[in-house]
Amino acid sequence: MAEPRILGIVLAGGEGKRLAPLTNDRAKPAVPFAGLYRLIDFALSNLVNANVLKIAVLTQYKSHSLDRHITMTWRLSNLLGNYVTPVPAQQRLGPRWYTGSADAIFQSLNLIHDERPDLVIVFGADHIYRMDPRQMWEQHLDGGAGVTVAGIPVPRREASAFGVIQTADDGRKIEAFLEKPADPPGLPGRPDETFASMGNYVFSTEALLDALHTDAADENSKHDMGGNIVPMLTAQSAAQVYDFQSNEVPGEAAGGERYWRDVGTIDSYFDSHMDLCDVVPAFNLYNERWPILTHIPSRPPAKFVHNDGDRVGKAIDSIVSNGVIVSGASVNESVLSPGVHLHSWASVDRSVLMDGVDVGRRAVVRNAILDKNVRVGDGVEIGVDKDEDRARGFAVSEAGVTVIGKGVEVLK
Repeated sequence: MAEPRILGIVLAGGEGKRLAPLTNDRAKPAVPFAGLYRLIDFALSNLVNANVLKIAVLTQYKSHSLDRHITMTWRLSNLLGNYVTPVPAQQRLGPRWYTGSADAIFQSLNLIHDERPDLVIVFGADHIYRMDPRQMWEQHLDGGAGVTVAGIPVPRREASAFGVIQTADDGRKIEAFLEKPADPPGLPGRPDETFASMGNYVFSTEALLDALHTDAADENSKHDMGGNIVPMLTAQSAAQVYDFQSNEVPGEAAGGERYWRDVGTIDSYFDSHMDLCDVVPAFNLYNERWPILTHIPSRPPAKFVHNDGDRVGKAIDSIVSNGVIVSGASVNESVLSPGVHLHSWASVDRSVLMDGVDVGRRAVVRNAILDKNVRVGDGVEIGVDKDEDRARGFAVSEAGVTVIGKGVEVLK
């Protein structure tokens, strides 16, 4: 059987309000992650590693830095007809923005008509995971479905926070797609678990086009992929689920638990960074057989200086990017992005510092996220007294993570 012609579509138009202030000046998929990456790099890497080399990224809100990152980083071979390209809201159907994820694709049907693919893979742009989508589309082709939805098993007691997939007795055919149900259904043979939708879909092109046209004509629809398109195909007995935990990625231990995190809130974003700092991280960035690809800035190696009494430059259980200078400061369970500079006797604990952050002498940063180019003055404390943080106008999450937006200078 010939390899199917595949078009990848990455949905990157969300505002990401729950990640504010990190999204005050950028689209959610452009938010930095793990020092070197942007959130969108994970979805794009999974597709490109699986040889999906024609990818359209649908953008909308505050998309400049996202467009710039894609254009400068994700340059594939034009000679071979490959591309990763940002596609802004084109208003081809009139002067209106996208009203939902399904409407975003419907307004961009020219992309599908131009490529004439056999399959359309639709991925979200803001989840942290490693996945080989080839196994998902192979199951899709074998099962003859109109859509295959990636599902991850989660404990039933936690599933009411997700879109939940109710399967038939075979554990594969989707009988219902439930939005945050109070009493989530268990899986066949696994009553304490249920499938949560990952927001990743494989469509047969004809099924997708038919569903999009039907949905566009429905004035009562929210024009959402998970809320409208998948339930429509489910009602037609044309939807099946793919179990993400069965996915085998080159370089990953066979049969191990597969990592996937929706980093849509400040606390989930922060927790995912802390996962990276574990001695044996829950998510392994160091898998060279399935790399997470991005642009690496041209900066010198990281540098640690001073070893004099209590003035010791050190970092423990931390990720330290290139261009970082730890000058007589102490770092613990933290992620330092390129160009971070920590001065003598500063203390950084359980924090995420983005590009160009400067932390002054004897300053303390604890349980905090500092966006790009934040400057913390000498002796300033961030994250130590949450009431004081709020009084200074900083955001504090439900779990007590202090967040400071881009370019803020905090002086004593």
